[in-house]
Amino acid sequence: MKSIDYTRTAVLALALVVASGQVLATGDAKRGADAFAEECGDCHSAIPGKSKKGPMLTGINGRKAGSVTDFAGYSEAMKQSGITWSADKIDAYIAAPKKVVPGGKMKYDGLADAGTRADLVAYLMTLK
Repeated sequence: MKSIDYTRTAVLALALVVASGQVLATGDAKRGADAFAEECGDCHSAIPGKSKKGPMLTGINGRKAGSVTDFAGYSEAMKQSGITWSADKIDAYIAAPKKVVPGGKMKYDGLADAGTRADLVAYLMTLK
């Protein structure tokens, strides 16, 4: 029986993921729920159909930016951004909203801690 070099296999799999432009959600969704409450919950809802100052974030994965129909507060910059939300786009946006969507209305400077962002993104990916 031939032995498998699992380290090499894992590195090759990671290289394929990186080359494809996909990001693996490596965060902890439970910790992400806490981060959501602390960082996002004042302005965004995790309840389907309930927007606040910002749009609801349920169903964000795969959704076109600026497309929640019951939320009228989008900036033109967000509506025209061409973004379709995915784990990597959400991570970049949470890190630096004004850089990703210049002219956007979100009053948040960003979350520098990559681990907390990964947790938050993992949680957002669970919101259906």
